[in-house]
Amino acid sequence: MAEPLLILQKVRREYPSGDSIVAALKDVDLSIEAGEMVAIVGMSGSGKSTLMNILGCLDHPTSGVYRVSGRETAKVAADELAELRREHFGFIFQRYHLLSELSALGNVEIPAIYGGRRPSDRRQRAIGLLDRLGMADRVDHRPNQLSGGQQQRVSIARALINNADIILADEPTGALDKHSGEEVLRILDELHAEGRTVIIVTHDMSIANRAQRIIEISDGEIISDKRRPEFGESARFAKPAANKPLQSALTAWADRFREAFSMALLAMHAHKLRTFLTMLGIIIGIAAVVSVVALGKGSQERVLANISSLGTNTLEVFAGRDFGDTRSGRITTLVMADAEALAKQPYVAAVTPTVSTSRTARFGAKEANALVNGVGHQYFAATGMRLSEGRLFDEASVRQFAQEVIIDENTRNSLFSNFGGTPIGQVILAGSVPLRVVGVVQSRQSGFGSSQNLSLYVPYTTAQARFLGNTSLRSITVRVSDDVSTDLAEQAVTAILAERHGSKDFFILNTDDIRQTITSTSQTMTLLIAAIAIISLIVGGIGVMNIMLVSVSERVSEIGVRMAVGARRGDILQQFLTEAVLVCLIGGMLGIGAALGFGLAFSALSGFDLVYSTGSIVAAFLCSSLIGVIFGYLPARNASRLDPVVALSRG
Repeated sequence: MAEPLLILQKVRREYPSGDSIVAALKDVDLSIEAGEMVAIVGMSGSGKSTLMNILGCLDHPTSGVYRVSGRETAKVAADELAELRREHFGFIFQRYHLLSELSALGNVEIPAIYGGRRPSDRRQRAIGLLDRLGMADRVDHRPNQLSGGQQQRVSIARALINNADIILADEPTGALDKHSGEEVLRILDELHAEGRTVIIVTHDMSIANRAQRIIEISDGEIISDKRRPEFGESARFAKPAANKPLQSALTAWADRFREAFSMALLAMHAHKLRTFLTMLGIIIGIAAVVSVVALGKGSQERVLANISSLGTNTLEVFAGRDFGDTRSGRITTLVMADAEALAKQPYVAAVTPTVSTSRTARFGAKEANALVNGVGHQYFAATGMRLSEGRLFDEASVRQFAQEVIIDENTRNSLFSNFGGTPIGQVILAGSVPLRVVGVVQSRQSGFGSSQNLSLYVPYTTAQARFLGNTSLRSITVRVSDDVSTDLAEQAVTAILAERHGSKDFFILNTDDIRQTITSTSQTMTLLIAAIAIISLIVGGIGVMNIMLVSVSERVSEIGVRMAVGARRGDILQQFLTEAVLVCLIGGMLGIGAALGFGLAFSALSGFDLVYSTGSIVAAFLCSSLIGVIFGYLPARNASRLDPVVALSRG
């Protein structure tokens, strides 16, 4: 003889109540055969709902054994219990327990989604069930648009979507009027006639009398178990065919993820203000991080651009052992031959000697103190100075001691402010030496000394012959090739000049050191401010966790329903984790948008451009995702570990 479908042996269920323990079931022995229609009756508090919860694997006994089709439920994992609920049990609740965000069709499909049914198959079956139950014109209606009887029919269709062979109905007519209640009972009769096992929990004997078997329970003990001859109207519908083959595991997971994603969007839309306030911390944090990095990058580029006006990759060799050397004026060993020797080195792109002296510059009635710089024809290329007007002097001008001068914009503005025409071709006096203006260059934006000094540039040979009367040099500017390290070039230049002079009576200013120092300082400041911004991200993440905990507490009933219809723990975890990550991702994208908008506004108001890096934007996006995972995991995990019967009772 085949083993009964459901077997309980000495099943006991106890609950703590203050300092004592209350037994809701007391050593119950019960077996139910496949195809039976059983009514469990009893007064409120008798233990009948507890018994049904254990039968449906929503609850577990404190002691004793419960077997479903020979499987002992105490020895199977949580996900296996979910499989039993999903594949073998169909629940019809007194309060329907439909998800308010979903349509009637969406509610019916949920167990099939968790069961891995193909979308087309489950949709077709769900529509067929709703049609059979007289709900064909209500498939797109939400629960609040349906009457109580219609909601219960949706609940019945949901119980049947996976072709359950055991129907558990807990007070199925308790919240319905008489006519709707009769309709539901008629449907239960039809399901029994199809060969399904139907278990009804009720306190109404008129409903219990429709069953073949009536089990009466009182104070946690079965006091009566009466079997009656089988009766009931014949089935109007043929027993549903077995479900079609399931999807592959990966496709089924993707299907469940789509459902979780959709539910996350619905939940966020249902609480728009709360969702936005949750996102606000993420938006501010991400916007701050991206903007600070962009501001730091923009500052670095601005500083480096200013340094480049001195010349990129340059070494400047000065007489003397260091700045402020009192003997530097008497050192005459730095000569043109040194510059010529350096020009022959393979790592040198350009070399220019420099000398300088101060003179009074005059043009017409205007006069001003000016620095006369004697330089070579490669000076402007080596230092990166740009021509505004006219031309630069060439090598021939240097050889011929040409009395040509290139002035900077400060000199033009000072000496030619009242002059209506171009200064090109005009003659100015530097001291007593007449010089013809052949070009105008942009004033230096950075460097040593004020950028407002008036500067005159003449061939160094002219400066030596007309102003200084000696051939020694103040300095030699060396531009290093772009593919050569300036540090290595500095070592090589030091070795060559030390050998030529017999001692180290010079020092070298490496402009790359300046760049590295300023860049390092800028990066340090950027990291400091970014660290502050990251704190706001963490605060935003805590806000996400807090709101997700609130969301879990508000949606306990939904969690219970999902578990009752077969959701795995992983499905519940995925549901709430998806919502947390989605909140953070949207917040991250809005934060990036806010940062870009801030950059445009800042540039328009200040003229300073923020330089956004793709890396920082991608990192910010990934960071927002990580925050969603980290701070959303705990609430999601708590949700996935709720006891189904506890969750349902709190709904």
